[in-house]
Amino acid sequence: MRGMRERHGLTQAVLAEAAGVTQSAVARFEAGGTVPTIQVPERLAKALDAELIMRLAPHTAA
Repeated sequence: MRGMRERHGLTQAVLAEAAGVTQSAVARFEAGGTVPTIQVPERLAKALDAELIMRLAPHTAA
């Protein structure tokens, strides 16, 4: 997400405002220091004009 944010020329604060979250929430999410509810990545993706893709896949046999 950080790379997308930087490619869009956005600061954490600007992205946070566009997504309706705090700058510190964006910083924690980028650092992997928090596990957000699904609504946060959805709002961040929308603010980055990106698509959020989640996938559940079965374990492969070892």
